[in-house]
Amino acid sequence: MEEQAIEAIEYIAPEELDVGLIERYLEELPDKLIRFGVRVLLALVVFFIGTQLIKLVRRILRKSFERRNVDVGVSRFLDSLVKAALYILLLFTIASSFGLDATSVVALVGSAGVAVGLAVQGSLSNFAGGVLILLLKPFKTGDYIRDGAGNEGTVEEVQLFYTRLITPDRHMVVVPNGELSNSNILNMSTLTERRMDIKVGISYEADIRKAKEVLLGVMEGDSGVLQEEEKRVFVDELGDSSVVLTLRCYSTNENFWETKWRLVEKVKYALDEAGIGIPYPQMDVHMDKSFPIS
Repeated sequence: MEEQAIEAIEYIAPEELDVGLIERYLEELPDKLIRFGVRVLLALVVFFIGTQLIKLVRRILRKSFERRNVDVGVSRFLDSLVKAALYILLLFTIASSFGLDATSVVALVGSAGVAVGLAVQGSLSNFAGGVLILLLKPFKTGDYIRDGAGNEGTVEEVQLFYTRLITPDRHMVVVPNGELSNSNILNMSTLTERRMDIKVGISYEADIRKAKEVLLGVMEGDSGVLQEEEKRVFVDELGDSSVVLTLRCYSTNENFWETKWRLVEKVKYALDEAGIGIPYPQMDVHMDKSFPIS
């Protein structure tokens, strides 16, 4: 009986077997294409519905943050994080509908995570720096800051990896969060009041006492100077061609620059009216007459 079965199998020619397989594949191809097309269509529908749900979830989160008065930088950071996580989940869901094993994908991503982590160490440190900034809050959106590298401006947004600053001359500076979290940060908006120092030089022949009275009167007559705070005029330096006096007073953060510019202008007018000169740098050159000049 076994010999007959073996003979029957050997009797079928390879050409006939290949033709049968091709014919059966061609017969099943339309059904496979239809099923694949339906899957693609369903995937597009799922992607469209998923994107709308993600927008809805983000909108609900933003309104919740607004009701709870969450810091703008924190809300934007969490919004970006939730957006990335939800889109990754949506793509995994669509991929699983095509028969992709999610467990295998997770294992593959985990094994490749080490190599990717080494390749993007800077980005990971920037992400960790952004988390630290939002947790420790050395500054917030709207603050005017200066970092250790000399970058300064108004904080517009704290993103996942970078912080955007707007400089006074309307330029945008993008600073990595890793550098910000590891550097000295000068936050000029934390306190409501800010000290102002204005240096001005007067000639050595001028009366210092009179000059101090004039400058003190300028500060006392300006509405932007906080009169309840300390106001001083003192000799700061004996320069090469002038006696350097410093005006020290306080103003609010909002009016700091306007007050400073106005005071500088008033100082010039007041010193001119008092007959106190503001010298400019000069150099005296003495020629030796005994030295022959050809």
